Amino acid sequence: QVQLVESGGGLVQPGGSLRLSCEFSGPMVSIEEMGWYRQAPGKQRELVAVINSVDSTNYAESVRGRFTISRDNPKNRVSLQMNSLKAEDTAVYYCNALVGINRSWGRGTQVTVAS
Repeated sequence: QVQLVESGGGLVQPGGSLRLSCEFSGPMVSIEEMGWYRQAPGKQRELVAVINSVDSTNYAESVRGRFTISRDNPKNRVSLQMNSLKAEDTAVYYCNALVGINRSWGRGTQVTVAS
């Protein structure tokens, strides 16, 4: 059974930095894509950043240049370095993995940007 365990998150002031990590566990299969999505109160879940098996990345326009996604294949871990955080980055951040046609989700970790 696939499991995604997230770590990181918390409260940070505007302009600060946080790092999120997510580790995949389960059957040793090829993970085609891993990434991060977020959901703010009253809004739909949206893509933040994803990285595929050949390390090609895709970012939401709102985070491009501030966030960096990276992947450590031997450990099936993906990290999201978030710099220059803004109040509008406040949301629950969810790790996601695409294995074949199946998507799995972590439980989410809260990121709050406030002074």
